[in-house]
Amino acid sequence: MCTAPADDGAATATIDAAAPSHGPTALNSTQVSIAIDPSHNPMEQKRSNWRSYLQWIMVPVLSGGTALIWYYLGAWSGLTALYSSVIATLLVRPGWRWFYIAAVTGPRDIVALIAYIRVLMFVKRQERKNLNIGDIFEASVARHPDKLAIVSESQQWTFRQLNEHSNRVANVFHSHGYKKGDVVGLLLENRAEFVATWLGLSKIGVITPLINTNLRGASLQHSITVGQCTALIYGASFRSAVMDIAKDLPAHVGLYQFNDEGSQAHAADEGLSQGLAQQLNGLLDTAAKDKVAAGATRADHHDKLVYIYTSGTTGLPKAAVITHSRYFFIAAGIHYALGFRDQDVFYTPLPLYHTAGGVMSMGQALLFGSTVVIRKKFSASGYFADCARFQCTIGQYIGEMARYILSTPSAPHDRKHQVRMVFGNGLRPQIWPHFVERFGIQRVGEFYGATEGNANIMNNDSTVGAIGFVSRVLPQIYPISIIRADPHTGEPLRNKKGLCDRCEPNETGVFIGKIVKGNPCREFLGYVDTKASSKKVVYDVFAKGDMAFISGDLLVSDERGYLYFKDRTGDTFRWKGENVSTSEVEAQLSNLAGYKDVIVYGVSIPQTEGRAGMAAIYDPTREVNVEMLGQELTKALPSYARPQFLRFLRKIDLTGTFKLRKVELQQQGFDPAAIEDELFYAGSDGVYAPLTQSVYERIQRNEMRF
Repeated sequence: MCTAPADDGAATATIDAAAPSHGPTALNSTQVSIAIDPSHNPMEQKRSNWRSYLQWIMVPVLSGGTALIWYYLGAWSGLTALYSSVIATLLVRPGWRWFYIAAVTGPRDIVALIAYIRVLMFVKRQERKNLNIGDIFEASVARHPDKLAIVSESQQWTFRQLNEHSNRVANVFHSHGYKKGDVVGLLLENRAEFVATWLGLSKIGVITPLINTNLRGASLQHSITVGQCTALIYGASFRSAVMDIAKDLPAHVGLYQFNDEGSQAHAADEGLSQGLAQQLNGLLDTAAKDKVAAGATRADHHDKLVYIYTSGTTGLPKAAVITHSRYFFIAAGIHYALGFRDQDVFYTPLPLYHTAGGVMSMGQALLFGSTVVIRKKFSASGYFADCARFQCTIGQYIGEMARYILSTPSAPHDRKHQVRMVFGNGLRPQIWPHFVERFGIQRVGEFYGATEGNANIMNNDSTVGAIGFVSRVLPQIYPISIIRADPHTGEPLRNKKGLCDRCEPNETGVFIGKIVKGNPCREFLGYVDTKASSKKVVYDVFAKGDMAFISGDLLVSDERGYLYFKDRTGDTFRWKGENVSTSEVEAQLSNLAGYKDVIVYGVSIPQTEGRAGMAAIYDPTREVNVEMLGQELTKALPSYARPQFLRFLRKIDLTGTFKLRKVELQQQGFDPAAIEDELFYAGSDGVYAPLTQSVYERIQRNEMRF
């Protein structure tokens, strides 16, 4: 969807799937392993060999010399000789440059190491006491019941109010027979009740899938069924979307409608009288609020807490598992790594059904007693105005948000706020310095990670463009790596031993995280669908039998260990903060276009984060009605998954294996001067319009925003 520049912008549990009995990865157990020669850099290999030969000579010589000095001159002289020998050996093996890097990155690594130890101690303490999220939250309620927990434009809830509402939710569903292990979905906009609802369900051991509010039709139905929901709680504003699929849901799925203040008067007229759903508000009003019923079974530390959906582009979203222990690790990890304070006030306009807003920010309230300010919908002009109004000290962003905020006209509140730090993911290095300068931000905490994965990193010293780092001195402490892989498929490249090789500095590869079962920091939770989980695991990485989570992202590190995002491998690109699977969009679009051949890919737009979706449809006789197709896409796909550009192909090329060629189309982009096929773009109203040369030039000048 394209607009002219405007003011406002829109995961350890054990893997149940058995490991493959053969083949190096779980991406394709029958796929032939690609072998490479690790000596791809002859000069580097010669230097390494020279150092190895010299070390083989020096070690026995220095050892013998040190022993003789110790024997004849005494212990003090021997210790001096030993120290000198170690230094000499290190100078030869890693080289003098190693000491320089160690000195430069030492302060950064020490700060991160201390934070990591604090995280491990925090998580271990909760594990030892078998505490869950509700236990820690209630401790905060006891300390400061009248402190504000969640604030929005229309709500101000204290910790006491949040706890009382969560207890009401727990008691209602306990009285309705829901118990530990049951699954109740939640479809609700950003509001205090969203948090109180899943928190209350967790107090009786019920798992809550947090459903993306953009989903409609088949994708919404699939989210409910793939999460194995036995009930669904939805807001009144989503009644139409739910009623459209209600009769297609399994018969055992109970529906509960929550009405906010504005919808209370119309509750009866909005479908409750049809008997398909129960009115939740009335049930909550009569439920006990002081404590959870004694007969309810509490959740344990390692039990499942919520499901967070990823890649929900065509009705096939995957439900990533978040346990109580995982929630502890994510929220505490960013808390200690970035030096958050309990008295901080956090501002997040991000949706609470995602990890960033719902765990990283909201976790600061639930676990550390901070105040979190939320907003139903992101506003570029309102971002720092809100921060100033609510006296926020920490702000959260995604890359597109930062760009939208920076594009707004200068305003008095640009620097009249108390924000000392912003954190998030996707802040482009091209705008990073301008953003912090204009708004007077002292620190930026850029992070990277996948909800379902264990390869999570953090930039803790505001290095421009870096998404995190790996220590060059002690990389074993946090076992994440960049390995050599095919940049198009993401398939790891294997050496002659059948194992993976780590990338050298400035060499692009796939990011992975070592899996250690039983360790909440290193375990891989994966998805509810164990088959989908197995596809994210690579086996025999650095030793036979080990395994790691493979992110599918191409990263590169510099000499000091800072990591930078390059691209996504395979048929997935990122747009509007969401991962879009081209194969899934192709399937849906092909159905809507009369089963025609469809190729979907991402294209770059100047000064825009990520890649916009473009669909090439083989339609030589022009049978597809563009207007009707646009209307159907609006119903079938979330906004971030809808193609921003359409191209109607007159001819189509196939590979030798009868696969559609995508690379050439992607390289051609959407320039009308270079393409003879008809082109369309999505306007601000979602309607596709012809893409003319003048429109293309406006896009290139950044006069139209997507």
